[in-house]
Amino acid sequence: MARREGRRRVILSVDLAARRLGLRPGTPVAKAQALYPDLLIMDADPDGDRAGLERLALWFQHRIAPIVAPGPPDGIVLDTTGADHLHGGEAVMLENMVTRLKESGITARAAIADTWGAAHALARYDRGRITLVPPGEMAAVIADLPIEALRLPVDIIDGLHGLGVSRIGPLASLPRPPLALRFGPDVARRLDQAFGRQAEAIVPVRLQAPVQVSRNFAEPISAAETIARYITKLVPPLCAGLEEREQGVRRLDLLLHRVDSRTEAVRVATAMPVRDVRRLTRLLCDRIETIDPGFGIERMVLTASLAEPILHRQGISALIEEEEADVSNLIDTLANRVGMQALYRFAPVESDVPERAVCRVPALAPEDGKEWPDHWPRPTRLLPHPEPIQTMAVLPDHPPVFFIWRGIRRRIRCADGPERVFGEWWKGDAELTTVRDYFRVEDTSGETFWVYRTGDGEHGETGSQGWFLHGLFE
Repeated sequence: MARREGRRRVILSVDLAARRLGLRPGTPVAKAQALYPDLLIMDADPDGDRAGLERLALWFQHRIAPIVAPGPPDGIVLDTTGADHLHGGEAVMLENMVTRLKESGITARAAIADTWGAAHALARYDRGRITLVPPGEMAAVIADLPIEALRLPVDIIDGLHGLGVSRIGPLASLPRPPLALRFGPDVARRLDQAFGRQAEAIVPVRLQAPVQVSRNFAEPISAAETIARYITKLVPPLCAGLEEREQGVRRLDLLLHRVDSRTEAVRVATAMPVRDVRRLTRLLCDRIETIDPGFGIERMVLTASLAEPILHRQGISALIEEEEADVSNLIDTLANRVGMQALYRFAPVESDVPERAVCRVPALAPEDGKEWPDHWPRPTRLLPHPEPIQTMAVLPDHPPVFFIWRGIRRRIRCADGPERVFGEWWKGDAELTTVRDYFRVEDTSGETFWVYRTGDGEHGETGSQGWFLHGLFE
């Protein structure tokens, strides 16, 4: 990877193969291409690297420790004080971190030390993949590391090499005034940070603050009409803030602070990102009846607690085209009355086991391209759990002659099957040999049922050979 420095391009980083060829960061690109014409060189993307480090830092912040910051250009710094015991100790925590990153395609090295500077140096220049420095031994451990580990500018590194100084230990023993006179204050500052004589603050990464508007009242309010009037005044500036970020709200929280120090909360959610003023105002006003104003409300705060980018869609381009109906407004109205969890649709899942072949998704979730299987008929109503039935059948492949379900005896007039369904062996050892034989059966009254036998009818390890009713065709 290369970048431009002044009027020339230089190599910024190299992989293991290029390092074996003798290429190092700082080598001019023209020289590298002259030596190796087939060398693959990519332009550096500092903005993309910085954004990637921030996303990785947020991932660590959610899972490892609360104080995490990106350490450009290629590192993450964490303050794990008080958090390591939650992950099994420092060694186990580092091992899990490095392993998780490796599974994601990221090769990493990690170190724990008393200071940020020492941990930075050990993670990059120590030989081990994981390094833990016991308290009090940091100075002896980092003394033999190269001076490049101190995060000094390249020109200072070159100048120190010209003096014959290549290790941190000998550099730390040199008198400070001559170093400061020749190289400035950076050398002493980095040494003090590495050895813990000067503090170095870690500024943790933070998510972007949500869009929020508020209103204080000189006199408390309590009437529903007054609350509705101020809701209509809060929603427009909130939508303006969302528009600046090109976002729409998915979850909106209205907090009403009462004079008795209690807080009433109203939450509305939307199926799609929305920043329509009238729509959001109506959703909030529909919930006013759930608010208990008590002796009065002295402050209102409206927060877009969950916002997502709004994807612009192409409108119709011809008079003969029909515009797709937008039912999101209806979905939002119903969902905020009965609850978001109560409004859903079914979607297919790639599984042969019937109860796993369907899942609930949000009402307006995008299509994922999967289709329902049509090689065998499926019942329109699948029972929540297969119910045991009493039956008589000739093993191994014949359907039942009759079955008794919920106290009613039903004689079979015709049947179709068996359809053999095997267990999903990758989910557990118990399903390695599991077999089900499904039959579609019709009784003498014309009702159609979906029944199955556990096992293949011959081998006991495939199932108990018991019969169950799993669905009804309507």
